[in-house]
Amino acid sequence: MTPPRIPPIQCLLAFEALARLRSVTAAGEALAVTPSAVSHRIRQLEGQLGLKLFGRDFSLTSEGAAYLGPVREGLRALQQVPGHLPASPSRVRLRLAVTPTFSRQILLPRLALFRHAYPDIELILQVAIPLADVKAEEADLEVRYGTGPYADVEHVRILSDEVTPVCSAEYLHESGPFDGFDTVEKVGRARLIRSPLDPWSTWFQAHGIALPEPRVGAQFNDVGLVLDAAAAGFGVALMRMKLGLSWIDSGRLVRLSPRTVPSPFHHHLCWKPGTMERWECAAFADWIKTALS
Repeated sequence: MTPPRIPPIQCLLAFEALARLRSVTAAGEALAVTPSAVSHRIRQLEGQLGLKLFGRDFSLTSEGAAYLGPVREGLRALQQVPGHLPASPSRVRLRLAVTPTFSRQILLPRLALFRHAYPDIELILQVAIPLADVKAEEADLEVRYGTGPYADVEHVRILSDEVTPVCSAEYLHESGPFDGFDTVEKVGRARLIRSPLDPWSTWFQAHGIALPEPRVGAQFNDVGLVLDAAAAGFGVALMRMKLGLSWIDSGRLVRLSPRTVPSPFHHHLCWKPGTMERWECAAFADWIKTALS
């Protein structure tokens, strides 16, 4: 079997430069060639690989993002001269403000892929408070949780979710059965865990349950704390399916209904005007949209 042909080095250099700079003009200047030469080399590389590496605005496709890491590793290896100490790669810092549970459940499990694709970006995470749009320090990019839109920043929705009621198996055994949790009588027998992050009105309205938002009971302003409280037997919580998946998979929580209802709250990636002119910010925005699609 004939081994696959190694792409020409000039094509790989053009691919890495365009992925980093997101501009054929800037990539051409970095490589001392014309923009048309960059475009030609990218077409040649895509033709040889049989892959589409770039989408609109020179954002990487999923195949392009997966290919970028190995290409960069190969180029770094070729830069090493025998008998010389390897040069320390230049790194650029990117500060990201992110809500706690989104960070733990959604972002961190995927960050190894980002680090592999962009080893020259040093990502610094900061805590942002959901709904309040408050962060500890200034950040280059921010993940906000809310309904949007936001007048003070440019933004793009990166994650939507659906909600469903859950509780611990022990609480269900003690206070259930609830069988769908879709009537006034069933809801009235439960202790409801409250949170402004996903109000119970979303579930009530979808099922025609004529109850006001509960005013008593345990309340938390973090999704992870809401689900931990439910797992500890505090009562019934309204769980976001994507953020709460690990609680279900581990058996810490059980669903009370097979039905889900779209949440009015979403996660948005936000930035100040002009931020996307920085290649590292544009690279992260492209990556997270692809990773969560």
